[in-house]
Amino acid sequence: MYRQHFGLLHKPFELVPDAGTLFLSESHKEALSVLRYGVVANKGFLVLTGGIGTGKTTLVNVLAASLDCPHHLCVLSNPTLEIGDFYYYLASKLELPFDGNKAKFLILFSQFIEKCRKEQRRVLLIFDEAHALPFELFQEIRFLANLPPEDQVALSIFLIGQPELLERLTDERLLPLRQRVAIRFHIEPLSMDDTREYIFFRLERAGAVRRKLFTEKALELIHRTTGGNPRLINIICDNALVSAFAADALVIDEAIIRSCAGELAIPGETASFSLPRPEKRIEPEWIAVGIAILAAMGLGLYLAYTNG
Repeated sequence: MYRQHFGLLHKPFELVPDAGTLFLSESHKEALSVLRYGVVANKGFLVLTGGIGTGKTTLVNVLAASLDCPHHLCVLSNPTLEIGDFYYYLASKLELPFDGNKAKFLILFSQFIEKCRKEQRRVLLIFDEAHALPFELFQEIRFLANLPPEDQVALSIFLIGQPELLERLTDERLLPLRQRVAIRFHIEPLSMDDTREYIFFRLERAGAVRRKLFTEKALELIHRTTGGNPRLINIICDNALVSAFAADALVIDEAIIRSCAGELAIPGETASFSLPRPEKRIEPEWIAVGIAILAAMGLGLYLAYTNG
């Protein structure tokens, strides 16, 4: 709708995770390096956390696409599976038989890992949305990792989720699993500079001829209302482009962003848009009046004191 108005080839702020439009802030670069290190260094368990919409799933997709070593990859992004369905899904991804007998599958899985170790192949299990895993599935994941020490180097297990994942792992029942976590990393929100560069990056990837469709004040307000969350940035920027198109404006200013943020904010929802109040500026003449009043009061107190 607004692409022709702004000279864009496609919508720049789509919400669907796309490795081709991945903007790597310093935190994201470090997170991706940590994921790759977890694979090549045989670190076993790795925990990656980040807030909603910070790009965790996109990083997982980039990692999966960049693996260049012989490997077997299984990504589970549905944390609500029953135990039987969990093993069926895992068996399907690893091309192992499963007839509903968990004990038999664990034996086959152990033999499979041993074979991979001898053939210098790796097995990578990634559990996305791991913060929502029920306790029973955490236990099943731990059972999968109960391998002979020499075979453990062939298996890596990554738990990816929101910060609540760390709270889940503090459960005393998960102590054996928690003690096996070798690497832990948290993705930080985008800084103001990162937010600016992120928006420019997405616009350029969409074919924008003019880089600065947003004023500096608008960019600052976007950062404040979204807290540097990439998903929220996409939402408010897309709405701003629609509003600017409707108003036949070619530049998005602070007023447009404030209007969009007000429409998108959900009362009482802390994870939504937080619209800051306009800054109140004190005029210089009022400052002078205040100083004069304070001086007069001080003089009056002094005279009263000297006169008893």
